[in-house]
Amino acid sequence: MSDGALLREMRRLLRDGGLRGCLLVRDLHTGEELGIDPDTQLPAASLVKVPLAVATAERIRRGELDGAAALEVPPGRITTPGPTGLSRFRHPARIAVDDLLYLSTCVSDGTAADALFGLTPPAGVTRILQEFGLRGVTVRHTMAELTDTPVERFDAAQAHLAHALAIDAGTSGRGHRVPQLDTTRANTGSARAWVDLLQALWTPSAVPPEVAGRVRGLMAHHVLRHRLAPDFSSDSATWSAKTGTLLNLRHEIGVVEHSDGQAFAIAVLTESLVPASAQPGADALMAQVARTLRDHLRQR
Repeated sequence: MSDGALLREMRRLLRDGGLRGCLLVRDLHTGEELGIDPDTQLPAASLVKVPLAVATAERIRRGELDGAAALEVPPGRITTPGPTGLSRFRHPARIAVDDLLYLSTCVSDGTAADALFGLTPPAGVTRILQEFGLRGVTVRHTMAELTDTPVERFDAAQAHLAHALAIDAGTSGRGHRVPQLDTTRANTGSARAWVDLLQALWTPSAVPPEVAGRVRGLMAHHVLRHRLAPDFSSDSATWSAKTGTLLNLRHEIGVVEHSDGQAFAIAVLTESLVPASAQPGADALMAQVARTLRDHLRQR
């Protein structure tokens, strides 16, 4: 099947499954890639914790931060479904910067991430990315803003109303009545920008090797593995990744490394058109489309 025919078929699968998708799969050795709308900017949700990890690790490398220094972190006290780790704690905790980095990246803990944002504000994270020549990801706000969306204002039985608002209240220019979904106000990145970041972490780049290695290690231990991991993890392949979920957004970025030496960077950013919180079929469809594109590149 030609590239064009394959991409048309993948678009159809996504559409029939109730998803708008922006994807890019890149062979990290040859540079060959396949994508669907890879330059469309979308809100980043928890994907932003990867740039935050890069910036934090770089500042530790420079000696500007001490990874062993313990911070007093207030409890998140969040009771709605989704948030993890310190975000659900009821009492303050003293945690080292290194351990906050683990919680933020591997457990996707928003409260841990905001403790790190307290050390390196969003503008500082963006600036460090730009120093490394990475300009496609913009960091504008902390994670606390992601816990104040319409879904937190409805009880569980009415969550579909928040998702309906997320689906229907956007503009053609990607503005949105929900600020966390407005690409002029939210943390944002395109599938290409995320793949560029992954390539900078997995291949020689301006990112210092010890920083890149540390972030790769964190992503390898990411515990949320329900989305793309089932299609990319095996005895002969490792999947290092980060998910992002917010209202009707379902994202994942990662790198699959095969035992034969091949490696592929993958970014899958999606918007669901179905007003429901739990959509395991959408997660499976994302993985199916990403794997199909990877398989096509791998067989060349």
